[in-house]
Amino acid sequence: MDMKRINAGKLRAIGYAPKERLLRVEFDDGSAIDYAGVSSDVWKRFSTSGAAWSFYRDNIEEEFAGTRGRAAVASQRAELDALFGGGDPAPKKPNPLDALFKSPGEET
Repeated sequence: MDMKRINAGKLRAIGYAPKERLLRVEFDDGSAIDYAGVSSDVWKRFSTSGAAWSFYRDNIEEEFAGTRGRAAVASQRAELDALFGGGDPAPKKPNPLDALFKSPGEET
């Protein structure tokens, strides 16, 4: 499903799979909701709305039952970490200047 990035209220991306009649809404907190049985007409009006957040609240959130999930950001992040060596930070190396600034009675 292709996602359309938007910045409207708490919405960050929306997408639609016409064959499955499935609407996916992703929020700024990383959560996502999939709505089944959404017509292509509702998708067209939603995706072209000048007030997408209001349209969502009035025509989708209250009219369709949704299934909560997580946005794909986490899996994309994992793929990038694997590719570029991100993820867990490297162990912290001791700073040689720490010995100069230790408190009295503190051992090195």
